Amino acid sequence: MSILERFSLRGKVALVTAGAGPQFGQSLSAGLAEAGATLITASRSRERNDEWAATLRSRGYDAHGLQMDVESLESIDALHAEVYKQFGRCDVLVNSALARDGHKGTIQEQTADVWRHAAEGDFLGLFRICQLFAESMAEQGSGSIINISSIYGVVANDPSLYEGTIMKQPPTYNFVKAGMINYTRQLASYYGKRGVRANCISPGGYANNQPQPFVDAYCKRSPLGRLLGHEDIKGAAVFLASDASNYVTGHNLMVDGGWTIV
Repeated sequence: MSILERFSLRGKVALVTAGAGPQFGQSLSAGLAEAGATLITASRSRERNDEWAATLRSRGYDAHGLQMDVESLESIDALHAEVYKQFGRCDVLVNSALARDGHKGTIQEQTADVWRHAAEGDFLGLFRICQLFAESMAEQGSGSIINISSIYGVVANDPSLYEGTIMKQPPTYNFVKAGMINYTRQLASYYGKRGVRANCISPGGYANNQPQPFVDAYCKRSPLGRLLGHEDIKGAAVFLASDASNYVTGHNLMVDGGWTIV
């Protein structure tokens, strides 16, 4: 098999949570579909996922929309059952969904209730979806789980970036993203001998119409001098999903323009 063939996802079923989201989600799901996967995208809004799947189909890709709420264990259970009912297997699971409305305020502004809400979505939801799909992947003898963490799961945020803006970096976000990375290592260790790999991608800041003072400060600090764009994360996702990374597990792949090296 040639190296290009090893990167192909033809014949594989890939599920991306929040795969219709404009930040990371659409980039991840489009990349996997472009590589040949049968793509499933799922989040709270079935309508949004159906619309994005239709857009991908109009480009010639095999894409489908389903519904899932990362803050509802019952919804995650239903998604797992529906994926295996409709498609019979799942070869790639990308966890991009985030209970973002649970991450608000600074250290001094946050409350125990905010932390509890964040934990319910981003810890319990992540735990349950990985638990279900990893076990099913192990039963079929193969699978790749890719969890989307962040540079802020590896390093603390730089408060100077937000000067001159109303932007705030909530500590709950750092907390759940850091926990995700080590949970991924545990999945890799536990399921490796049953054919399941688990890895993280930790992206840098995504260009999303942020205030100009933030953009200027971020680009000045970044070794590559820019924010992450739509195309930048696709290759990492396809690599970790494909047979090209068959001997890679428990890894946290930084897609950050060098942010964490300086």
